[in-house]
Amino acid sequence: MTVRTVPDAQRVVVVGAGLAGLSAALHLRGAGKEVTVLERCDAVGGRVGVHTGSGYEIDNGATVLTMPELIDDALAAVGADVTMVHPPLRTTRLSPAYHARFADGSTLDVHSDPDSMVAEITRVCGADEARRYLTLRRWLADIFDTEFDRFMNANFDSPLTLVSSPAAVRDLARLVRLGGFGRLGAQVNRRIRDPRLQKVFTFQALYAGVTPARALAVYGAIPHMDTSLGVYAVDGGMRTVARAMADAFVRAGGRLHLGADVTELQFDGDHVRSVQTAEGSRYPCDAAVLTPDLPVVDALLPRPRRRRTLASPSAVVLHGTVPTSVSRTWSAAHHHVIEFGARWEGTFRDITARRGHGRLMTDPSLLVTRPALSDPGLLLRRNGAEHEPLSVLAPCPNLESAPLAWDALAGPYSRELLSSLDARGYAGIIPGFDVDHIDTPATWSAQGMSAGSPFGSAHVFRQTGPFRRRNLDPRYPNIVLAGSGTVPGVGVPTVLLSGRLAAERLGVTRHPN
Repeated sequence: MTVRTVPDAQRVVVVGAGLAGLSAALHLRGAGKEVTVLERCDAVGGRVGVHTGSGYEIDNGATVLTMPELIDDALAAVGADVTMVHPPLRTTRLSPAYHARFADGSTLDVHSDPDSMVAEITRVCGADEARRYLTLRRWLADIFDTEFDRFMNANFDSPLTLVSSPAAVRDLARLVRLGGFGRLGAQVNRRIRDPRLQKVFTFQALYAGVTPARALAVYGAIPHMDTSLGVYAVDGGMRTVARAMADAFVRAGGRLHLGADVTELQFDGDHVRSVQTAEGSRYPCDAAVLTPDLPVVDALLPRPRRRRTLASPSAVVLHGTVPTSVSRTWSAAHHHVIEFGARWEGTFRDITARRGHGRLMTDPSLLVTRPALSDPGLLLRRNGAEHEPLSVLAPCPNLESAPLAWDALAGPYSRELLSSLDARGYAGIIPGFDVDHIDTPATWSAQGMSAGSPFGSAHVFRQTGPFRRRNLDPRYPNIVLAGSGTVPGVGVPTVLLSGRLAAERLGVTRHPN
C-alpha cells in the first residue's frame, strides 16, 4: 500500500532542533530541499540538551544511546560522517551496558555480548538460568527483527496498513505467533525465572510509559536494543550528538535559527504557508515539520484535537558534581548503574496510577549515571579538587497522576533520594553531591511537555503503532509531525526514525544501505 505524501514541498520549515527535528532536516536537506530549522532555545538538542553548571556541562535528558547507526544514517544523508562534523562524534560500546544492584545485596553486570552475559548469569543465577537467558535473547531478537522494518521504520496511514500486503500479513502473523500482543512481563517470566533477571529485562517498559505487567510484548524490542544491540557512551556527552548533527546540517546549506520561538502558523485554507516567530520574523514554506511536544503542537493548530492523550510517568533528576575523593570509594564504579528497590511491582503501580492516584516511590529504583568513567575529559576542577559530573534519575508519577507541589517538594524529595543512596553504599553522597539543577514534573511541564512527562505519550494499546498520533493529519495536508509524541514512539532511536519518516512524507526517497 502506498502511503500519502506531501507533493511539491521544496521549502520546508522544521520547528524544533531536537534529535527528531535534526534528523528530519538532514534527510530533507540531503534530498535537495530548502530547509530552515527554528529552535526556541539557545542551544540544540531538545530532550538531549544540556544544563550548564559552575565550570562544566551535563546532559539534561537522555543518557542512554542505542543504535548509533541511525545517527550515521542521518549524517550520511548530507554526505557527512562522524569524523567530518564539529565536534567529531566518538562513541564507545559500554561493557557492561549497565551494572545492576539489587535489594538483597547481589549485583549483576548486564553485557550485550552473549558469552559475557552467559558467564555473568551463571555466576549470579546458575547455569540453568544462563541457558534460559539464551532462549529469552533469541525471542527478544525475533520480536525486534519481525517488527522493526514493518512497524517501527515505516509510515502508516491507518491500521489497515497492517494487512495491506501478503508480506505485511506474514509479519503480523509472526508477531502473533511470537506472543507479541501478549504482555511483556508474562512473556519474559515464562522464559527466565530469577526475579532479578526479570527486572533487568522488563524495566525498559518505563520508557514506553507502562508497567511490565501491562506493556505489550512487542515492546520487547526495547530491552533487545538495551541488552543485546549494545549501549554506547559518547565523548563529550549525549549533547554532542545534537551539536554534531546541527553542524552537518548547516555545513550542507541548511539554515538554523536559535532563540526563534514559533508563535503562529499562517494558513491558506487548510495548508500552512508560513511560520512566524515571537520577534515577528516570518518564514514562508511549502510544508512544515512540527517536532515540539504535542500540547505545543496543538496550540499552534487552528482546530483543537478532541482525543485525550495518556502521558507516561515522569522523573525527578538530580544533576551536579561530586568530588572524586568521595565517588572513588563507591563500589558501583560504572557509567550506568541501576539501583533496584525491593518493592518492584508496587513501585510501578504507584508511578503509573491513573488520575489523582499516583504516589512517589517508597522504595526507590534509581538510575545513577557517571559519564566521566567512560570519558575522563568530563572531569573538572572545583575549589582545587577533582570532581565528576553525576546524575540521579528517579521515576515518579506525572502531574495528572499526582498533581504534587513540586516547587516545595523538590528539595525534600532530593534529600530523601540521597539518603536512600547513602544507605545503599554511596558513602559521602549527602554532603559531597553538589546538586546544581533538579528537574521535576513541574520543570518538564514548563517546557510544554504533556502532564510534565519527558517520556511523551504512553504506549498503551490505543497509542501504539498505527494507533499512535499520526505524523500526517488529513486536516492539515502539508504539516508533518515528528518526535516522541508521534510514530514510532519514545526513545533516542525511535525519534531519529521519526525524523526520517517525516522526511519521507515530504517526498524524500529512502536509499538502500
